[in-house]
Amino acid sequence: MILGHEASGTVVAVGPEVKNLKVGDRVALEPGIPRWNSTQTLNGIYNLDPDLTFFATPPIDGCMSTTVIHPSALCFKLPDNVSYEEGAMCEPIAVGMHSATKAGIKPGDVALVIGAGTIGIVTALSALAGGCSEVVICDVLDARLEMARRYPGLRPVNSKNKEELKKVVDEVTSGNGADRVFECTGNGAAYNLIYECAAPGATCVLVGMPIKPVVLDVVSSQAKEITFQTIFRYRNVYPKIIRLLSSGKLNVKPLISAKFPFKDSVKAYERALSRDPKDIKIMIQLDATQASRMRITPFFSSTRLFMRTIFLKLQMIR
Repeated sequence: MILGHEASGTVVAVGPEVKNLKVGDRVALEPGIPRWNSTQTLNGIYNLDPDLTFFATPPIDGCMSTTVIHPSALCFKLPDNVSYEEGAMCEPIAVGMHSATKAGIKPGDVALVIGAGTIGIVTALSALAGGCSEVVICDVLDARLEMARRYPGLRPVNSKNKEELKKVVDEVTSGNGADRVFECTGNGAAYNLIYECAAPGATCVLVGMPIKPVVLDVVSSQAKEITFQTIFRYRNVYPKIIRLLSSGKLNVKPLISAKFPFKDSVKAYERALSRDPKDIKIMIQLDATQASRMRITPFFSSTRLFMRTIFLKLQMIR
């Protein structure tokens, strides 16, 4: 099975009905393909289509290949000042952007993000872009918090000391608590931080996906009338992300920890599996010359090639 679901690339061929892109355009790929006539897609929630296919989700292959076929509606043109690396980062950013959207952020809100991994940091940056005045972000790993410290507007705190975290949240909010809380760890033990640090009437978005069922403290949630929102991947956010990247208001370059050539893909995965807390994103850069050496005919099957499909040469994948 081919891995990879975060990618950017260059259009090398287009179907006859493709109007929004042309050969040579640089694009970011949204990896989930819904049924275009499903009830969920027609209602604007295409990410919830039960028959949606997604890169590198069995039995669907991923995009770690020099070429791939993808619907033009899910390929988003990159401006000249947005790199391939940033284009590949659109996928994880999309999780954070969808989370910030579901939170209903109002200008000046203060947010608490629990977890400072990739998704936690991009969620915090999305919350800032959405109008939060400040975001407290916590983790138990100091190396991750050091990465968060690079960003103005983020206030990192080690959550091993729960009293210190509560103190910082109270300091930032004048004792009211966080208006928006994002749980990005999927760790049930972290849920207590929600009840302790959320403001009365706060909204909490459950971003992290627990491996095991999590117990929800209903009474503590009721006492503060905390509204819980959930997310599953994302929808309708790629254009906004690309505009934010182009404007400079969203900078994810510091999150790219290393890049490997395609021939060293195994080394890239070994580094990712080492789980160095200082690493956020490891990228693989494909050799553009390989595309011309590939037999592209097998990609064009009756079940995968549509009139509105484009053929891409990929550049950066995660």
